[in-house]
Amino acid sequence: MEEIEIAIIGAGVVGLAIGAELAQAGKEVYIFERNDTFGQETSSRNSEVIHAGIYYPSDSLKAKTCVEGNVLLYTICEKYGIPYKKRGKLIVAVSQDETDALEKLFERGKENSARNLKLIGKSELKKLEPYVNGIGAIYSPTSGVIDSHSLMRYFAGVVRSNKGWIVYRTNVVKIEKKSDGYKVMIIEDNKEHSSFRARIVINCAGLQSDKIAELVGIDIEKAEYNLKFCKGNYFSVGNGKNSLLSHLVYPVPKADGTALGIHSTLDIHGRFRLGPDDYYINMDYAGQETHTYPVLDLDYTVDESKKEIFYNSAKKFLPFLELDDLEPEMSGIRPKLQGPNERYRDFVIRDEEEKGFSGFINLIGIESPGLTASPSIAKYVNELIKN
Repeated sequence: MEEIEIAIIGAGVVGLAIGAELAQAGKEVYIFERNDTFGQETSSRNSEVIHAGIYYPSDSLKAKTCVEGNVLLYTICEKYGIPYKKRGKLIVAVSQDETDALEKLFERGKENSARNLKLIGKSELKKLEPYVNGIGAIYSPTSGVIDSHSLMRYFAGVVRSNKGWIVYRTNVVKIEKKSDGYKVMIIEDNKEHSSFRARIVINCAGLQSDKIAELVGIDIEKAEYNLKFCKGNYFSVGNGKNSLLSHLVYPVPKADGTALGIHSTLDIHGRFRLGPDDYYINMDYAGQETHTYPVLDLDYTVDESKKEIFYNSAKKFLPFLELDDLEPEMSGIRPKLQGPNERYRDFVIRDEEEKGFSGFINLIGIESPGLTASPSIAKYVNELIKN
């Protein structure tokens, strides 16, 4: 049976970032991914925003890794030519009722050490964005957008150039704790069964990370690791309306911090889109004829009936929009630890030694700001391994 040092399950942006960090540190790294290539799920179906770290509770992993990740991402982009645009973000209050919430959010951002934030009034908002409706805003100059595919390709290249491996079309189906690590059983190309031993296993399986934790023997109900799936649609905005904006423009978010609201982004090419919305869905684990293990039935169909909801929501701060500007674009699914009307939950990033699984590192509930936080999360996991 082959023996390896570190097995990473999942080649999304976080798994790849961790792989790159560990491979550069001289570790023997294998990344196992069930899809045909990297980043096919949450990592490629999002707003591609580089967040500043404004929204999250100050002592949370989300806040700490986002603020550090913001700096690290721009450094990586500059050094390695990864496309990005530091467009800046405006979080806009459209009524007096929202100004108190905006000021509280501004204070939270400062507590988190989000860089260069500024609270601005209506006149300054109009100078920055003449066509945006609002009575005040938080201005975040360090927010931006990134080509997430190019970032993941960079991380994958670092893994390979440091003698690491990425193995695609491979499902992990069983994990057994051994005295010297873990025996991991896999199915390759939906048919070939094999196994290996790994000293350390890192669970970065995204939408299926709770099920991977369950495979090793963790009671995910007791640990509160069971995931809830939250879908979000995006609509593109056409008819030349992208020329009317230069920043990312967001509404004041939900008070509970569970969602940022339907917002507008301009990607690195200047394409204008709205989204995502957020609503919980049920996804089935269904056996298929070619599989002997459960697989998620992922439905990325855009709900076109939501077009008017998007329009009415965005029209409050983007008054130039017309309903026929909007066209369905894509959707994504977020792996959340909190369900509808439940309390805010932070990232889970921990070595499960206390549960009897030393060397098994869980990353569960890695949703927004996971893309921004990815290089910081990688450093955090490297420290867990060192310790």
